[in-house]
Amino acid sequence: MGRDVVSSLLATATEALEREFAELPEWEPAGESHAPEAMAAVLAQTAHRLGDNYPYFHPLYAGQMLKPPHPVARAAYALAMKINPNNHARDGGRASSEMEIEAVAEIARMFGWPGGYLGHLTSSGTLANLEALWIAGQERPGKRILASKQAHYTHSRISGVLKLDFSAIAADNRGRMDLNALEDALKRGDVGTVVATLGTTAIGAVDPLPGILELSARYGVRVHVDGAYGGYFRLIGDALEESSRGAFASIDHADSIVIDPHKHGLQPYGCGCVLFKDAGVGRHYKHDSPYTYFTSKELHLGEISLECSRAGAAAVALWTTQKLLPLTCDGEFAAGLRKGRAAAKELDRRLRADAGGRFAGLAAGGPELDIVVWTVLGKSTEDRSRRAEETFAACAERGLHLALVDLPQKWFGPGHSGDTPPKTVTCLRSVLMKPEHENWLPEIWSRLSESVSRS
Repeated sequence: MGRDVVSSLLATATEALEREFAELPEWEPAGESHAPEAMAAVLAQTAHRLGDNYPYFHPLYAGQMLKPPHPVARAAYALAMKINPNNHARDGGRASSEMEIEAVAEIARMFGWPGGYLGHLTSSGTLANLEALWIAGQERPGKRILASKQAHYTHSRISGVLKLDFSAIAADNRGRMDLNALEDALKRGDVGTVVATLGTTAIGAVDPLPGILELSARYGVRVHVDGAYGGYFRLIGDALEESSRGAFASIDHADSIVIDPHKHGLQPYGCGCVLFKDAGVGRHYKHDSPYTYFTSKELHLGEISLECSRAGAAAVALWTTQKLLPLTCDGEFAAGLRKGRAAAKELDRRLRADAGGRFAGLAAGGPELDIVVWTVLGKSTEDRSRRAEETFAACAERGLHLALVDLPQKWFGPGHSGDTPPKTVTCLRSVLMKPEHENWLPEIWSRLSESVSRS
């Protein structure tokens, strides 16, 4: 788990930080008045409680979207907590506010925005999307929000919170927004913003952004890209299918973008990011505060954020990680994405080539990013679902942790006689987002194969 590496990094960095404040008078922190033995005993209890978790850090955990933070991110976050900066205003986070601005600028450049944008970190992708849709409502008051039926459920829920009308657009058999259905909705003339998802959380589907942009321009509506999961895949477009490559290549034409550094960005929770192409939307954030902005005439992060207090440590961890692993197409960071993508393609290949014919992948093709979904074949749709649930449990017994997802049966080919459409089937789902998954794929396959045989 990198325990020794993180501890060594943190010890070295802490010594350097303490030298920065060496001129302060000696004092006794009130929080350190407890005996070390008492604190150690409580922490031992904490460790015991934390043992009641799945091994999210291990390659055999391939279920949900959980990727361990990089050791340098963990060390930088812990180092910043020696100060506990607040990035609501520069007064509360002098260094960390600057680090946030620099880190966000690198993310913006990755998307093709070298300047003129407005952006900041948030405590989560949900909050980032909330801000994006709030701005959508301010820019197009009274207009509807559209997103695919496979988009994250938070878009409809956020729209409800913001009192914005929301409609879901049908998806094709690969989970991508249907452009014909989108145009039918746009023809009504009451749409303000279309949400394009680049990496759905269910199957990693990539909405056809070039087509969405074309239709949106024709009908005069805004486009928001939810790249919370898939945004970083812009760095490895050459490793993606042509349609996905085109979507990521055109992301710079969107009006707003959300990405989650605490997913593929190797950051601790929570660290989201929202970007707006037009910095002029900052006028919607304008507010007055009697005390937080008295030491600087420069723009404060608190003036372009719906959140107030925000962890400066998140910005420090992100800045540090991006200094070590720059967001370039040919660097180590991108190489990690390629490994996860390769693992997903290999798992999908093995599922389709299985000698026992026990599985069925998406009929329209393999994974677009690093998420794989498949069914376990059976005598009926209900039997398929039952076998998937049994396989899920059998895998867990063998230390392999997958996930379950309910998807349209038609995505996996013709249904069974007697089925009454529309029908959903419970599928197995694997998120292969750790670089180590590429080397561990044979072991993952072995445990999966044995678990299906037992189910």
